[in-house]
Amino acid sequence: MSSYVGVLVSDPWLQSQFTQVDLRNLKSKFISTKTQSGHLIVKHLPKVLAKLKDFNGTFEENEIKAILDESYHNLNDEVEFETFLRAFLCVQSRGGGGGTKGSSFLKTSTTTFHHTINESEKASYVSHINNYLREDPLLKSYLPINPATDALFDLVKDGVLLCKLINIAAPGTIDERAINTKKELNPWERTENLSLCLNSAKAIGCTVVNIGTQDIAEGRPHLVLGLIFQIIKIQLLADLNLKKTPQLVELVEENQDVEELMGLAPEKLLLKWMNFHLKKAGYEKQVTNFSSDVKDGEAYAYLLNALAPEHSTQVTLEIKDPSERAKKVLEQAEKLDCERYLSPEDIVEGSANLNLAFVAQLFQHRNGFSDETSKTPTSFAEIITEDEETSREERCFRLWINSLGAATYVDNVFEDVRDGWVLLEVLDKVSPGSVNWKYANKPPIKMLFKKVENCNQVIKIGKELHFSLVNVAGTDIVQGNKKLILAFLWQLMRYTMLQILNNLRSHWKGKEITEADILNWANRKVKKMGRTSQAVSFNDKNLSNGIFFLELLSAVEPRVVDWSLVTKGETEEEKKLNATYIISVARKLGCSIFYIMNWSLQQQSETGSTVSDDGDVSSVTEEISNLSTDDGSSDAQDDE
Repeated sequence: MSSYVGVLVSDPWLQSQFTQVDLRNLKSKFISTKTQSGHLIVKHLPKVLAKLKDFNGTFEENEIKAILDESYHNLNDEVEFETFLRAFLCVQSRGGGGGTKGSSFLKTSTTTFHHTINESEKASYVSHINNYLREDPLLKSYLPINPATDALFDLVKDGVLLCKLINIAAPGTIDERAINTKKELNPWERTENLSLCLNSAKAIGCTVVNIGTQDIAEGRPHLVLGLIFQIIKIQLLADLNLKKTPQLVELVEENQDVEELMGLAPEKLLLKWMNFHLKKAGYEKQVTNFSSDVKDGEAYAYLLNALAPEHSTQVTLEIKDPSERAKKVLEQAEKLDCERYLSPEDIVEGSANLNLAFVAQLFQHRNGFSDETSKTPTSFAEIITEDEETSREERCFRLWINSLGAATYVDNVFEDVRDGWVLLEVLDKVSPGSVNWKYANKPPIKMLFKKVENCNQVIKIGKELHFSLVNVAGTDIVQGNKKLILAFLWQLMRYTMLQILNNLRSHWKGKEITEADILNWANRKVKKMGRTSQAVSFNDKNLSNGIFFLELLSAVEPRVVDWSLVTKGETEEEKKLNATYIISVARKLGCSIFYIMNWSLQQQSETGSTVSDDGDVSSVTEEISNLSTDDGSSDAQDDE
């Protein structure tokens, strides 16, 4: 009996953070280091990690040491492979400005952790939860939460509150029928809820690379608060786009076009909005952050005078004491019915998270724009229409790129890929060794020809990976050709998906897995259940009712689908209900709907077998070998 012989990690969550290519590379580095020195201890980690290509040019050895020192206190502790992986993720998380949150990775029985919880932030988040969820039928008996206690960390352990909070931030993200809501949940049901929560949080734009289901189940305060803030931030910044607030076009400067404004991240757009009004109010400084630049409260005083002149007073500006001025600022803001996310102390101390929440509240309640703007260009309606048509694809690829853990965080795909650097990072992730970094130009890049050089290498690698790139050149990416950028990214994501599946199959058969193989596998799994629905292709219109996908999910995990909640899928409304349920069920399994096959085969590989519907046990080898032999070979379908 054959079994999967890839690099396996005992912690499923930790395994999910890496591709098999990543694991093989890191395992090779780990083994070679131990072989050369005879052993590997904590003291050696900074030097070893600093030499990795992932951190070369990003972190110096002393910086890595400072990060790891926060969590490891015994430098002579022996380092095992899983500890090595957690250390890698810890340092990687700091690459995106993750603060101290990355230290949560270093979870060993011999390590003691000390994480400082900002009580003011906790109280603010609790207030937000109490405000928005107090009437929820499932939660109202537990609310309001007392911010002076640790009740919040107990209440999040079953995942229900976090799922509800995600739906407040981005309505419709989770099909609440998929949430396990009975009073006493077993460990499996609790894990399902937490997987649903984390995968849904990732889907709306949260960064969850440093948190797993077990972290929430254990109520780890610093991780829980970090996740909650990200969810709240997405809710507060939801209107900071031209689709929901067209008046933002007033922020377009003389030498700027609308598309450039549309490419800004919500936080940057919020700062631009703030500076727009500050300039009109006569404030001479530029606010570049939500921390040190607002600590004296002066910018807030000017901003509120500009937004709400009916409540304005010069007294606030004349106050010299920053704490007293901060109190006056909050009193003025309350007259606009703004929720108090922060205290005067938070302003003076420069709490970035709470200041951002405060400014976002001001924007929601009084954005200061005129109802009609004469500055709107004639092409604006066309741009917005185009944005509606492409935003779904852009969002999909943005979330996917950010989930890969590359060093550069992407705020807007169409803008951020134009210098080629992000695409080179992604290519290096999905096809290690494909990028010649000697000829890559690192941002910031001011000279156009250097951007073209990067993008030309992107196209060259794409052709080597057999992408369809006829008449496509690097200049198309530099110029921001959305159609070609989306086409390239689709091929790149498809390549990655097939690579993941091939990591499972390559140990038994030399032939690569194709889309036809995936389709055969899915049809075979459903047929074994005794079901009659089959998919002719991934473009099969019959798939629109969702029944086939639900049967497939039920085939790989029988208990996960509640068939009493499934509709016949005959009307558009019924199809939509099934579709939202499918996505939530897949997230409960901890997988994307595109990776059901990968998830299923990985589960089987842990035991080396799978139980068929009639009770027979077949090996994973048989399961995989049948991918192309059920009802005809995949070769024939490939020829079609």
